[in-house]
Formats: sequence, C-alpha cells, structure tokens
Amino acid sequence: MPRKRTVTVLGTGGSGLTAAIAAHDAGANVQLFEKADLVGGTTAWSGGMVWIPNNHLEAAAGVADSRDEAITYLMSMSHGLIEQHMAEAFVDAGPLMVRHLCDHTPVEFRTIADFPDYHAEFPGGKTGGGRSLDTPPFSFEALGDWEHRVTPSPYYPDPRLSIYDTPLGQALPTPVPEEELARRSRNRERASGQALIGRLLRGCLDRGIEPQTNARATELIVRSGRVHAVVIEFADGTRQIDCDAVILATGGFEWDESLKRAFLRGPMTHPVSIETNTGDGLKMAMRVGAMLGNMREAWWMPVAEVPREEVSTGVNLIAGIRSLPRCIMVNRSGKRFTNESANYNAIGAAFHDQDVSAFDYANLPCWMIFDQGYVERYGFPVTSGAPGVPPPQWVARAPTLAALADRLGIDGAALDATVARWNAQVAAGRDTDFRRGEAAHDQWWGDAMQRGGPGAALGPLDEAPFFAVELKSGALGTKGGPKTDINANVLNVDGEPIVGLYAAGNVMASPMGMTYGGAGGTIAPGMVFGFLAGRHAAGKPVLPLDAAEQNA
Repeated sequence: MPRKRTVTVLGTGGSGLTAAIAAHDAGANVQLFEKADLVGGTTAWSGGMVWIPNNHLEAAAGVADSRDEAITYLMSMSHGLIEQHMAEAFVDAGPLMVRHLCDHTPVEFRTIADFPDYHAEFPGGKTGGGRSLDTPPFSFEALGDWEHRVTPSPYYPDPRLSIYDTPLGQALPTPVPEEELARRSRNRERASGQALIGRLLRGCLDRGIEPQTNARATELIVRSGRVHAVVIEFADGTRQIDCDAVILATGGFEWDESLKRAFLRGPMTHPVSIETNTGDGLKMAMRVGAMLGNMREAWWMPVAEVPREEVSTGVNLIAGIRSLPRCIMVNRSGKRFTNESANYNAIGAAFHDQDVSAFDYANLPCWMIFDQGYVERYGFPVTSGAPGVPPPQWVARAPTLAALADRLGIDGAALDATVARWNAQVAAGRDTDFRRGEAAHDQWWGDAMQRGGPGAALGPLDEAPFFAVELKSGALGTKGGPKTDINANVLNVDGEPIVGLYAAGNVMASPMGMTYGGAGGTIAPGMVFGFLAGRHAAGKPVLPLDAAEQNA
C-alpha cells in the first residue's frame, strides 16, 4: 500500500478549510495551521456567499446554465487578464466542490431566487440568479470547544441573519419573525460567513483535523524544485514541519504598506479584512522562485470611516446603500463620475481614474450625498440606522446644497448643477450619463419595493436637509500572488510546477483577473482552488475532466 501523503495547509478561511477537507478525503494526512488566535479569516467576516456557475442546485431552482455560458461570461469581462484555461478550471471544478461538500460535510448551500450576476447583461450572464449560493444558519453549539474560536464579523452585527434574510435575498422583503430569531438564539445559530466557516470547521473536526492557532509560517524548505517542509513560528519557538505538500491559503497582502505600494494599480487606503493578511504566503512563494500574476488587482470596496464604537474596525462597507434612490456620489469638483449602483469591485476602477493635468486621482476624495427623503425611507444604513432616525452627528449635513458644498470644500455651483441635472434625469426615468438603474444588478441592489425597473435606483435629491459621507478606497483583499496551474500547483518563473507547493484564495494569482462575476465571487474561487489543491496534493487530482465529464 502506498504511503499516505502529508499535506500542510496554512490558513483557516474558506480556502484553507476546504483544502484540508479535500486533501483528507483524497487519502492524505492533514495538518492545519492558523497565524491568528481565532480561525475563519476574512471569510468569517463576509456574507458567506459563493458564486458557482452551473451548480447542481440551479436546476432545482428552474435556472438553466451551462459550462459554455459560464466561460463565455467570464471571458467577456477579461480585458486580457483572465487566462481561459484557469477560467475553465474554475467552472469545471466549482460544481464538483459544491457537490462534495454537500454530500460529505455539514456544509449546505441554497440558491437565492433571481439574484443576478454582477454583469448579467454580458454574454453568458444570468439575470435570473442561480449562481450565487448562500449557507443556512448553523448551530455553533456543534463546534464544542471551538464555538468561541471563530473570529466574529464586525460588519454583520446580528450574526443570526444571512443575506437570505435581507432585501438582497428576497423579491419582496419581509422581516424574519421574532420567534424565528429567538429560536436561532436558543440554538446558538449563526449565519452568513459565520455559518460557512462553522460548517467547514465542523467538517475538519469530524476528520480529526484540528487547527493549530498562533502559528505563523515564515519559510518554505524547497530542495531540487520540491517542497520538503515549512518553518512555523509558535508561541514557544520555531519548528520545521516536514511534509509532502504545502497549501498556501494565507490571504492577501492588503495590510502590508510596502507590498501595496509596490504592486497595486491605485490607492487602497482602507482594507476591510483581518489585519493578519500581511502577505506571508506571497513572500514565502517569492523566496522560492514563484512566478507572480494579477498583482495590481484587489477585490475593491468603497468604505466609510466610522467611529470605532459603532464598528470595531473603524470602517464600514458602502455596498448596496449606494444603489438606493435619493443618493449620488460626487468628486471634489462637485460632479458625478460613475454609476453609483455599480457593483463595489467595479467602483474601484472609478477611484483610480487619473487627472493627468493635475497629476492626481480625479475622484478621490469623493462623497455620497443624500437627502432627508433618503433618511425617511431607508435610515442611515452605514450604521444600521432605522428609517426616519437622523444620521449620527459625525455625518456632514446642511440645510442647503450650497452650504453642504461649503462644508465639504467643493464648488457649490457645480454641486447645484449636478443635482439639478440628476433630478431632471430622474424625472425622465433615465440616467443618460452613467445608465444607473438599467442593469439587473442595479435594480436588485436598489429599493426592493421598486425592483424590476429603474425606479429601484433612481430618486431625486430635493428634501432638505442634505447629508454627505466621504468614501474611501478600500478592499476585501488583494487578488494577486503566485501563478498556478489548473490544480493550484504554484509555478516557478520558468512556468514549471514547484512540486508540492499550492496556493488558493487571495494569496494566489486570481483566475478572475480584474472582474467579479457575482455575489460570492471572492470566496468561490478560493474554495474551488482549495478543493483542487487538496485533491492534487493528496495524489488524486480532479482535473482535467474529459469531454464527457465536461458536458455532464
């Protein structure tokens, strides 16, 4: 009988936990290490969705999908940055990963009816949903001693609620009944990214794979092009961990200022991930000769600075609230500069637009401007304020647009003209400048009571007082790192595999290039390539599929 391979997985986000399960189920002995004291990574802070085209749950939801449509969709957004063989690997392995986890672990997925792709009008896109999956709430009581060792999310203050329970997950939003919330509390259930991590962690524990925390990997031992060990710092000293393979799932480099300065295409001043994402995996891979790819890109996210007593990180995500009527975004010239309802990753490109004459970024700083009508209808969603409740005192406000402009230090006449033009476009029912409200994404993420038409995103700014929140260039994480082959095996600078070295998640050169397919588009490729890495490292690769398997 051949000797079992020993696989060392570094990181306990969605990518690392999936890799550990896949490697174990393919016959390997698995060791799992985490740099932080708590497990879960940025996945635990997220909405917990995965974007998996052609998954087996789509058919049950009445959605028709195919391999060819999914590949066409991704490549239509490539801008020359997506390698087709990597897109094909993601599309081929994604359904296999979902099926394996559903069949062999506590992980469950469900489709969100009608949730569109982020660029659904592109060739192969889906306006009717099916590709974005979320995870039902999970009882953390099932984790035993690990119940309180998953990092809590600062961005989802009520851990009992999932995307499924919000207006984003419902055609017509209805609040979760109090008795259901009470039941979840009694059962110690958590939702969103907490549920996804909880289920994956339980899957690891069921296999005897217990994470070792406070364990930072610092060096790979490679001889003759093959990994032999990894050096890890523990609280009581440094040890060399011998193994046949190492899977890097250590996250991005967004908390390392020198790496951001060296690689990113534009400013990213406010990351919203866990602070342990300092590029450890990237540095280790570089030291052993890995080829790098997609280094200029990140999973961009507009954010706002908020008091730490309201959100512990001092920042909050500005995603769906930009899509609601009665708000716009303006730059320091007092002008709109983009479709405010566009998906958060796409907004990053607008932040990086350069004014070559001024040798400055044209759209930073910028502000989200909204009126009292917005507050009456939607509250202040930056900090979960209820409809009608005034925004907190740290939010800029003024009785007139001119006074608001004066307070922000922007041209009052330009802001007046911008709002007047916007109000006229709203009255006409069409944004002729940036086409806001036309895309399925805009309409889904806007006012759910007006879903299905441009009114979900369009609304005038005409009720005083007026408010403003400055937006910053943030990111969920970086998406560049060592290049891999279709099985997540890291390649050296000559394009040859470094035997036994794998990468998955934000530490790897993302197969998504600069784009974002749909809700869950960050976590999904990490988990898919974690699955591929685990299987290949254990000696039972999933890819390539033959023609019959591709068409199954």
